[in-house]
Amino acid sequence: MTVISEHFAALRSRQQCAFIPFITAGDPDLETTEKALLLLDREGADFIELGVPYSDPLADGPVIQAAATRSLQKGTRLNDVLALVRRVTPHLTAPIILFTYYNPILNRGVETFLKDVAEAGVRGLVVPDLPLEEAGKLLEQTAALNLDLIQLVAPTSSRDRIKAIAQQSQGFIYLVSVTGVTGVRQNLESRVSDILQELRQITDKPIGVGFGISQPEQAQQVKDWGADAVIVGSAIVKRLGEQAPEAGLQAVAEFCQSLKQVL
Repeated sequence: MTVISEHFAALRSRQQCAFIPFITAGDPDLETTEKALLLLDREGADFIELGVPYSDPLADGPVIQAAATRSLQKGTRLNDVLALVRRVTPHLTAPIILFTYYNPILNRGVETFLKDVAEAGVRGLVVPDLPLEEAGKLLEQTAALNLDLIQLVAPTSSRDRIKAIAQQSQGFIYLVSVTGVTGVRQNLESRVSDILQELRQITDKPIGVGFGISQPEQAQQVKDWGADAVIVGSAIVKRLGEQAPEAGLQAVAEFCQSLKQVL
């Protein structure tokens, strides 16, 4: 059993829905990212999703795209992110899940990349532009390194595709709550509830719901629908990256407290 699976098993035994915040590494700077990781852990994050800044983030909306651009302009690179993870993970309870596009993996070489991230302390990977049909090489190698490759299910996915993704996803299944890119939404698609029920009939793997969740009321709704985890990104990235670092960290702490109250 992987670290992520063990954490979900413990949460399920307590009938607790996991809180998974997302931040972009290097926005507004790496020092603030380090403080944010420690803060999110203190504020009750069960897992932390850390985004590797990338120049063409196709799955991300304007908030996270802007965060990636700011980070890259500061000179943040993959080696910097891994050094940060290596430095911080000994002080965290929450496992780190790395969100990265496939190009940095391919550029580094699949085997080298997986070895490097595992040694740094990463426990899970989300690669949004890697389709299931092309994921075999990563899936074959992650288990031996105590890594999970987490697959995404979209609201537009067919039942056959949902079944195939559920069978292959490691750690948990990442259910996208909206059609389109990440970003703050006022309402979630009601089909998410239906897909959750479909997945429950197919698999007993944990299911996390993300993309578009920006308010405690939405987190509560996703929990009530039966999700095992609520993933919140743009609303946190916006608070952290678009004001002075200390003010951003304080705003993130207060927002996380409001989310944990409903989870």
